[in-house]
Amino acid sequence: MSSQAGERLYRVRWLPGTDILRGSCHCGAERLAEEPIELWEWLLGHPRGHQAAAVPASDPPTRLAMPA
Repeated sequence: MSSQAGERLYRVRWLPGTDILRGSCHCGAERLAEEPIELWEWLLGHPRGHQAAAVPASDPPTRLAMPA
């Protein structure tokens, strides 16, 4: 087994009632996105050893789901 197992943890969560996804990096940085590909590219493109404050904030999402 690799000594690096569990070294990185990425989470993508859906925000109920919206079209928004919240991605969380292993460093604690978070970003909101409407598209899953955009969010995963951001998560997997992170450099190693970065700090949460070094990640630029993304613009707020442009659309929200409307209740039926």
